[in-house]
Formats: sequence, structure tokens, C-alpha cells
Amino acid sequence: MRRIRAAAAIAIATSLATAATGCGGGEGGGGNSSPDTLTYWATNQGANIEADKKILTPELKKFEKETGIKVELEVVPWANLLDRILAATTSGQGPDVLNIGNTWSASLQATGALRPWDEAAFDKIGGQGRFTEAAVASAGAEGQDPAAVPLYSMSYALYYNKKMFKEAGIEKPPTTWDEMVETGKKLSKDGKWALGAEGSNLSNNIHQVFALSQQHGGNFFDASGKPDFTSDANVAAVKQYVDLMGKDKIIAPGNAEYAQNQSLQDFARGKTAMVLWQSAASTFKAHGMTDEDWGVAPAPVQSGSPGQGRQVNSMVSGINIAVFENTDNVDGAIEFVKFMTSDEEQKILNGTYGSIPSVKAAQQDGAFDTPDGTVLRETLTKSAAPLPQVANESQFETAVGTAVKELFADAANGRTVTTESVKAALSKAQQQMPK
Repeated sequence: MRRIRAAAAIAIATSLATAATGCGGGEGGGGNSSPDTLTYWATNQGANIEADKKILTPELKKFEKETGIKVELEVVPWANLLDRILAATTSGQGPDVLNIGNTWSASLQATGALRPWDEAAFDKIGGQGRFTEAAVASAGAEGQDPAAVPLYSMSYALYYNKKMFKEAGIEKPPTTWDEMVETGKKLSKDGKWALGAEGSNLSNNIHQVFALSQQHGGNFFDASGKPDFTSDANVAAVKQYVDLMGKDKIIAPGNAEYAQNQSLQDFARGKTAMVLWQSAASTFKAHGMTDEDWGVAPAPVQSGSPGQGRQVNSMVSGINIAVFENTDNVDGAIEFVKFMTSDEEQKILNGTYGSIPSVKAAQQDGAFDTPDGTVLRETLTKSAAPLPQVANESQFETAVGTAVKELFADAANGRTVTTESVKAALSKAQQQMPK
């Protein structure tokens, strides 16, 4: 079995580490040579680590009963996950199977740490055609075999507080950004605000300005994979997003400091009327809301209705499952991926977590015909696009996400955000990218 490309791993580790939200993470877990056991690093999808263990353990027992293969589970907190993966990448000692954020796919692919999923490998789990095209597009760089397999899919939607809309005499949620501003001004009064944001959350900033850039006809990287942050489309996208706070005044200035889902708490408490979020239903319930308290609609576009091209209104969000390149149990690992992406498990796990199955057949199950499930599924199918699948994607998230964070800080402090200041911020971000 080939060694992981150590030099590439170390180089990408430097860039990826800046995107991690925590430090440490300990040593790699170590794959094993026993055909009867697997080590699995799962992502924290539930309310907490213990909740994930409670959800996943019965399913892993089911897999053991079917195959005779025992799975040793570790749920890794998001704050530590990237550091743990990078440590395993550089040492060559990692789990047999692991979950990754789908936006990391191309960056980790560049290290050689993950086993490629060519046509033969996909055939062992039922074929690539079982999975939604958008989810597969977020599993690695274009023109290469995917580095992982889609597991849980998500997209952004516009959630709105029905009571606040009714009190303001608003009959329906906005479908365009012009309507968002018009509606937002009616809602932003008496200490309440129209739209929530997480201005200090770098990834969330990227997700929002990426969709807006698509709507303006832009891309943050050119066809060769080089950064192109300062294009007119990207400048317009970033300015439009920050203007919702600074110019239009429909986002509370305090949101510039939000980074830990505080906007969802404000929404649940009736302080904010709308949020753009991924699969938020379970969070609202945890904050005491009922399904009747909120509604859901597609995220706004510039004009018309959501679709492809300039009508993209979400990035393709989700979790992928990968096989560590240095595993000594390739057959068992692939068998486990097959189990986790089976129609039945896709229904069970995504139904529990409130995400959308990445497998087409499972998506059609009636359990996902909920108000937000329908909108999220339609968005993934018709109007979502993957973030740039380039090796430096994580550096992009850090550099541009920070630029947006700093512009929000300017807006919150009453400093005018101009086209020139946005372009300067994006130019600074581009200079931070590797040459």
C-alpha cells in the first residue's frame, strides 16, 4: 500500500490548520490489520457526543451482526476533528474510516490521505449513480476520482418566525434580496431585527457570500484554480451581504460578533424574524419552538426563482465518509461505507439528524416530506452549487471569511463599507493565499 505523500501532507496541514476552530486533538487512532474490526471517526452531528454515540451504536451493532466486523467508534468534536485528521495524515496512523466536512474533500485529497473512489470502488457500494450529483461534486477536485462518498447532505433555507410576520402584517417570506430588504425594514424595529447572521463565523460568512457571488455571475477561483477574489462579482456579493447590516440595517450590529449559533437562539426567542440556515428544525425544537412557530422557504435570489447559474441560492453542504489510505482493512472499510450509505441506513441516520439523504432513493422516503425537508431537498437538487473544489479551499475560507468578519465589524461600528473598502479587504485576503 502506497505511503501518504508526506511533503504534500505537511504543506496542506499548514493551510488547513488555520481553518480549525480548536486545537490539540491527540494522536491518530491507528488503523488495524484485523478483518474483524474497524476504527471509525464519526463527526458530531447530534446535540452532543453522547447523543451521537446513542444514535450510532445500535446501527454499528447491526453492521457487526450482518458482517461479523466490529466497529470501534469515536465521535470527534468539530473543534478537534481537522487537527486529528491532519495528525493522522502526517503520521500515516489514522482510523480505517472517517467522516469529513465535504468542503475539506479537495484539500485532504491533495495530501493523498484518503483512498480514491474510482468506478470499481463505487460499484462495490452500488454505483456512483445512486448519489445526488451535487453531493458527489463536493467529494473532490473536478477531473479526479472522488476522495470520499456523500453521507449526510444539507443546504441553506430561509426560516421565518410566523408570529413576528403576522404582527408586522407580512403575508409571505421574501423571495428576492430586494424583497428581503423591503420586508426587513418592516420587521426591524422596537429592539427586534429582521435577519440573523453569524458575522464572526468564517465558514458561515463564506457560505453566504459564495451563493451571492454565484448570483452575480462570479467565482472565487478561475478555471485553473487560481484565486480571483477581487472580481466585480465577488466585490458586489460581499458588499451586498455586509450592507444588510451597515446600509439596510436589517441585521443587528451585535451579530458582527456572533460565531456560536447565537442567531438561532435570537430567532427562537422572537428577537430575530429570519435566519438563513442548514437543517435548523431540530435546533428550534431544542430551543422550545414547535413546528407551527416557524415557516421555511428557499433562500432569496436576485430575481426570479432559484435555479442554476445566477439563481444558485446555497452551497452544497454536508458530511462525506472516507477510507483512510493507510488502512490495512480495505475490504472491511468499503463494506462499512456500503452499509452506511445503504438506502435503509440513509433513511434512519438522516431522519434522526434532520439532514437529507445523499442517496437518491432514500431521499424519496415520505419521512423527508416535511416543510423544511422538502425545501432543503429541492434546493440540493435544483439550485445548490459546491464550494470550490481546490486544494487551497480551506485557506480560502479563512482568508475571505476573515475579510467579511472585519467588514461586519466596520459596519457594526458605524464605519461606511464602500466598494473600494470591500475590494481592498478581498485583495488583502488574496495576498494571503499561496502563490
